[in-house]
Amino acid sequence: MDKARYIMIGGFLGAGKSTSILQIAKQLATRYKVGLITNDQGASLVDTNTFQASGFAVEEISGGCFCCRFNSLMEAAQKLQQDNTPDIFIAEPVGSCTDLIATVSYPLRRIYGNQFTISPLSVVVDPIRAMRILDLQPGKKFSPKVSYIYLKQLEEADIIVINKKDLLEDKQLESLEVALKERFPRAEIFKVSARHNHGMESWIEVMMERELGTATPMEVDYKIYAEGEALLGWLNCSVSVKSDYHFDGNDFLEKISQRIKQELPQTEIAHLKMTLLPHNGDGQIAVVNLVRNDGVPEVAQTLLEYLKSGDLTINLRAECDAQLLYDVVQKVLQQYQEQENIEVSFDHKEFFQPGEPVPTYRDQQAS
Repeated sequence: MDKARYIMIGGFLGAGKSTSILQIAKQLATRYKVGLITNDQGASLVDTNTFQASGFAVEEISGGCFCCRFNSLMEAAQKLQQDNTPDIFIAEPVGSCTDLIATVSYPLRRIYGNQFTISPLSVVVDPIRAMRILDLQPGKKFSPKVSYIYLKQLEEADIIVINKKDLLEDKQLESLEVALKERFPRAEIFKVSARHNHGMESWIEVMMERELGTATPMEVDYKIYAEGEALLGWLNCSVSVKSDYHFDGNDFLEKISQRIKQELPQTEIAHLKMTLLPHNGDGQIAVVNLVRNDGVPEVAQTLLEYLKSGDLTINLRAECDAQLLYDVVQKVLQQYQEQENIEVSFDHKEFFQPGEPVPTYRDQQAS
């Protein structure tokens, strides 16, 4: 490859971006060197842990989205380039961010076009969430200002990827595809199951063969955008876990996630992600995801053996006050400690509402 290829895969919290990226990276790694860049408003990311546990070179950008940390994005790419010389960079932006073409892709091509080939922007959607926001199915959904961000993500997408297609019946899947085509006609639509590696090849082929277009950036009301982000509570924490006896780490994660869900019955959870990394050094990692209040915690990766100690990382996003998220997580872990004799202690914690997005660049037209 003459130039490295930059692939950005966006989508709202809980859409399955990380699972998709990991599956794509594994497939591309059979032919190319792949570097991954994760992004979050805070530090201590589940995604970074998961990607590293799978053997990939990863750089993490915390403290703001790619659009507001554009220079940090380039520094991360340069570090990966120095250490691993990737042919392909796959970047995962914050799940509550939009306007990525104008603030990231176009400036990247304008300033660093001699170094990178920029792929079209993909936006991944959870089908249940999409059905509800598009009023195709009843159920709890986000408030209008949060939904504004969700819909803007779809509006700017070159590629819309309906992930977790196995969650819908054929007729439901067809109705969702038709609705997306009617509302967002410029986007090409793919239906996949990243977890089960179904339908991924065609999507990967498009990202690898095509380049970002030259469409005029969409209009974005940054006031509504900022107000929508500010409605979302953000919690990241790292917790040391230890016991005098060996315990089932997979069961531990499932029970913790269920209890957190039960403590937030009136709150719309966007995404709860947790990893448990044992201290035994065997490289195993357990991963659990929950993407809706009425959903079921999903074990994405499991531990093969019991453990006595490890590092627990929790990333929780929901439409509520961030203090509530911390209070709930602290309560659940304390209760578990008392009931199961497993000692937990916070090594790092941060909880907040995201600040107003202030892009480093915003190109009004394609370069």
